[in-house]
Amino acid sequence: MNLAKTAIERPIWVAVSVVLIFLLGLLSIRGLPVQLFPDIDRPHLNITVDWRSASPQEMESEITDPIEQEMQGVQGLKSLSSNSYPGFTEIDMEFALGTDMQRAQLDVISRLNRVSGLPDNIGGPYVNNYSSNDTLTFFFIQQLPGAKGEIDDHQALIEARVKPELERIPGVSTVDIEGINERQIQIRFDPYRAAELGVEIPVLASRATTGWDVSAGTLDIGRWEYKLRFAGRYDVAALGDKVVDWRDGLPIYLRDVAEIRVAREENPVLRIQNGNTAIAAQIFKESGANALAALEGIKANVGELNREVLEPVGLHMEQSFDASLYINRAVSMVTANLGLGVLLSCAILWLFLRQLKATLMIAIAIPISIMLTFCLLKVMGRTLNIISLAGIAFAVGMVLDAAIVVLESIYRRHERGDISKGEAALEGTRRVWTALVASTLTTVAIFLPVLLLNDVEGQLFADLALTIACAVTVSMVVAVTVLPAVAARWMGHERLIDPFERLWCRATRHVIRWTATAPRRWAIIVLMMTGPVLVSWLMLPKMNYLPDVKRDAIDVWMSFTPGVNLQAQREEVIDTLIARLDPYMKGEKEPVLKNYYILRYPGGAQIGVRPKEDNQIKVLEQLLMKQLLVGIPDTRVFGGQGSLFGGFDSENSISLLIQGGGLPELYQAARESMTIVQRDLPGAQVRPEPGLDFTAPELRLVPQDRRLAEVGWDRSPMPAIIQTFGDGLRVGEYFDGDERLDILLMGQASANPDELKAVPLATPSGRIVPLGELLRVEPQLGPESIFRSDGRRSISLQISPPAGMSMEQVLDTLQHKSFAAIRPLLPAGGELRVAGNADSLQQALGNLGSIFLFAVMILLILLWGVFASLKDAVLVLLTLPLATVGGVLALHLSGLVAPLPMDLLTIIGFVILLGLVVNNAILLVHQTRMAEREGMSRQSAVTDALQSRVRPIAMTSLTSIFGMLPLMLSPSEGSEIYRGLATVIVGGMSCSTLFTLILLPAFLRLGEQTDIPHALRQRA
Repeated sequence: MNLAKTAIERPIWVAVSVVLIFLLGLLSIRGLPVQLFPDIDRPHLNITVDWRSASPQEMESEITDPIEQEMQGVQGLKSLSSNSYPGFTEIDMEFALGTDMQRAQLDVISRLNRVSGLPDNIGGPYVNNYSSNDTLTFFFIQQLPGAKGEIDDHQALIEARVKPELERIPGVSTVDIEGINERQIQIRFDPYRAAELGVEIPVLASRATTGWDVSAGTLDIGRWEYKLRFAGRYDVAALGDKVVDWRDGLPIYLRDVAEIRVAREENPVLRIQNGNTAIAAQIFKESGANALAALEGIKANVGELNREVLEPVGLHMEQSFDASLYINRAVSMVTANLGLGVLLSCAILWLFLRQLKATLMIAIAIPISIMLTFCLLKVMGRTLNIISLAGIAFAVGMVLDAAIVVLESIYRRHERGDISKGEAALEGTRRVWTALVASTLTTVAIFLPVLLLNDVEGQLFADLALTIACAVTVSMVVAVTVLPAVAARWMGHERLIDPFERLWCRATRHVIRWTATAPRRWAIIVLMMTGPVLVSWLMLPKMNYLPDVKRDAIDVWMSFTPGVNLQAQREEVIDTLIARLDPYMKGEKEPVLKNYYILRYPGGAQIGVRPKEDNQIKVLEQLLMKQLLVGIPDTRVFGGQGSLFGGFDSENSISLLIQGGGLPELYQAARESMTIVQRDLPGAQVRPEPGLDFTAPELRLVPQDRRLAEVGWDRSPMPAIIQTFGDGLRVGEYFDGDERLDILLMGQASANPDELKAVPLATPSGRIVPLGELLRVEPQLGPESIFRSDGRRSISLQISPPAGMSMEQVLDTLQHKSFAAIRPLLPAGGELRVAGNADSLQQALGNLGSIFLFAVMILLILLWGVFASLKDAVLVLLTLPLATVGGVLALHLSGLVAPLPMDLLTIIGFVILLGLVVNNAILLVHQTRMAEREGMSRQSAVTDALQSRVRPIAMTSLTSIFGMLPLMLSPSEGSEIYRGLATVIVGGMSCSTLFTLILLPAFLRLGEQTDIPHALRQRA
């Protein structure tokens, strides 16, 4: 024990070290990045491709499928999914954790270059590398009522002043400005006038470009070198003077058949905040940045931007989701619980010790250990978040364990009176050194498997495991250095008064009596080994994926009936929503709203609504789902209170994938499957992705080859002709020195199919024929979008469990009831599988099962090394079922008050229990074997171990339990994250502490020959 001896001999060094620890701890707290959750990396690559006017089927066959086929061999690829929409496709690639994403991105780009046969006039493919943990916050730039012009007119101001100003804030990496409709040059021609003048549309398209500027090298003239440059590009103002054809020797100018203007594109994406048209600013966090400091900086800068830049031109920038509120709330909640846990732990110390000096000597381990833990977190590059803070709060009682054991041993040695205080401090520390090392190693080692989890769960729980492991480790160092040094100088001559001494003696006598004979011992062993296993199996709660932590917002997804145009969506849906929400936004009705947003996208809209008062969230949810969102034509609504981990697809939602077959058969199977799921899970919300309405109207134009040949055409010019009567045919681009503008050739819009068929076309034969003679117009129905998962067409049913129902219960219902009815409905070759968080839960349970076994093996090996006896190591491990049943019973009893399903964080509580509950057994076994080596009989050794260790066991257990009790009982918002974990540990430690004192003596006394002494029986 050189460490303790040095500390006792050099108290100044110890004092200086403690002061340095406090100073470094305070600096570490100031320097630790603060954020809501730990950094959770889900490596993704996103591929997007634009193809103007293409249908979902064309996007799938011509772009999505060839790209997906080429991406199958990318190293580290975990899953591949895609959505093909009208005009663009999006392919999401999820990679396994630990994948070299820079290398993966290069591989993806290389493979994209090898994809052959992609259409020529597409935009992209574009590859984006993003992480789900990068987004810091969202702001909306609104156009205030009464402002002149359109919000898009301020594009240059926003990109030149707002975006750079925000990107200069420390902690911000980039800012994406979304929702600006791009400018374009629209050449709108009159097809009747063009036909009258004999101008063919393909000729018009070829002549409608602005031309090109071309450099032709240099020319030497005399002693000067001149650069040759052909200035062939038309100015937009002069574009109408371009000759597109000649008739009877006279030119036909572009202005004769078309109107040329610079206009904004009509975008299906629309953003509304608080009733005003808006532009979104998505702000991304810099890696390793302090999220809280960055958010405060952003809010300060936005206030200045509003005053000086935006409001003078009729704009206002307002935050949509303020993560700093949740960060501050969570930090305050955990800090308050931590402080309360410290007070309760110290109260337990005082209850047992009844001596101020002794209480303070033990309690000093808490601030020193916590400060040193902050230092270690800073050195290891971790963040301060609700998980790491919870680890510190959980460790409050645990850091006292070593100090209690050491001080108890020091006082016992000092009470003999034959040695000095310094010698008593050294000798007392030495006697428990082995047990301390063993208990610390087992507690810390149990977290190693958790740290080795290579998935989202491992990233989420790593901070918890690391924080507790650091705190417990440094507490042992504090117990064998600071405590002996303090005790050697501050320990009084009075003995520690034990107010519960009679209780310990009486308990010891009862235990010795109950384990007096072999039949009694075996009865105790059988009952306490089989009972916990049986009870745990029968009463184990059903599983969820993650704790159900809500935020004070309602998230709603609204799907539109396919085919409803953008104008009708705006007038009949968006404007109706704005009118219904306006009185609540103005405070004329209750509950008053803080803010809301509406994001329209192809096929639907997303709505987020926040009340001004947090306690009105449930009232707002009922108001929205039962009144404000009801009765809007051509819509279907899903939603509820948002999750802090996500939106509707929250931590406990289930994705049911229906795959395979043709699109009509697949949609039919999905519709019937959705009906079955809703029947088997009353109250569950089921949201299909994509929507199940295979009713997107389309006009299919079928070429009449014979008639085309008669007029001098074949099929090749017809796609370009048809595009001019839809979204427009892109014929080039124009650069005005600031931005590039697409040039679109657009025909006169048709009011109905008959009008389209009647459009006249000039042909190479010189005849003018209606479009309907060359193309047969067939009304058809098709999908709004096409979703593919791992290369197969799919429909995803997103199932949000009803209140009070866990994910595992939903899975059981689906697998044992719904699937049997759904499988016969699948198309030929179809497949039914669970994906999303349900799949992640099943994988995580498998991983955690292996982790649990691995942790038990680590414990066995460590204990074998500590005791130098495999038998004693096994004896200690045999007490583990007592902890398990305690955790299960605590969950069950808590569930009687409020539903408390088990989740992955709760399971981590059971893993933590492995390292905690063995400490009591270690103390008993270690003391028994020491007494036996000193010559005591087995019975006397067990009696001595109980009498000498029952008080420190009770103290360490109760300080740990009461230190965690605030986290278990806290009613604060966000406390749901820790409640299950704390309940398991409190229940497991309580049960294990009580029954280990009975079970372990029964094990230790097996094979004992000497019966209980008559005198002891008489006293009992």
